[in-house]
Amino acid sequence: MSIEQDLQQNDHTIGSQIRRVEGDTSTPESKAKAAQPQPEVGVLATVAGMDVASYQGNVDWNYWWNQGKRFVWTKATEGTSYKNPYFAQQYNGSYNKGFIRGAYHFALPNVSSGAAQADFFVNNGGGWSKDGKTLPGALDMEYNPYGATCYGLSQASMGAWIRAFHDRYKERTGRWPVIYTSTNWWSTCVGTSQNFGGTVPLWIARYASTVGTLPYGWSYYTVWQYTSSPLDQNTFNGAYDRVQALANG
Repeated sequence: MSIEQDLQQNDHTIGSQIRRVEGDTSTPESKAKAAQPQPEVGVLATVAGMDVASYQGNVDWNYWWNQGKRFVWTKATEGTSYKNPYFAQQYNGSYNKGFIRGAYHFALPNVSSGAAQADFFVNNGGGWSKDGKTLPGALDMEYNPYGATCYGLSQASMGAWIRAFHDRYKERTGRWPVIYTSTNWWSTCVGTSQNFGGTVPLWIARYASTVGTLPYGWSYYTVWQYTSSPLDQNTFNGAYDRVQALANG
């Protein structure tokens, strides 16, 4: 199978299914607001970031650095079979340019256990090291690209699956993962079955002028993916030293 065929059949980028189901209503005005401090919701400083996957191929990191981006998550894996063929260029290239970078895993909870997918992720680029430039790995939880919204799992089963990933990732790396999701998906598929607010930084997806209501268990967000146009863009809730603190653990 060629790289192009592989990407078409197996690669689902972070937010792709949220955009498909919930839409992207971001505008130039909403993007500008997301990039600014929002004292009314406790955001006193922001840092610009992005996320990338294999469909972008070799990324021009110098360009994005000059656009003001300072952190990035790169897709590493999906399920227990897919590995991003451009991972090395994206993950190492961003690091070499000066980005604080991390990896993410697109979860397929119906194909294998949470622990098995955490192992696959860590074994294929999703680890962590205390070098001041590496973010903890992110677990991408969103709508099923292949069928039923919640992958055929009950809220209790989905919560347990995420808990298994969460625990194994901590066991393997010494860090809790970041969780990426949307409030609508989480409310539908996890509900109140598990509370990760005490351990996990929240990376929330909402392509609008405000973050809105957060998923159960979190009182604040760490990262907001506020648009998917012209590529996924994120803002960190805090100043640059807080991004460094997340990297350092």
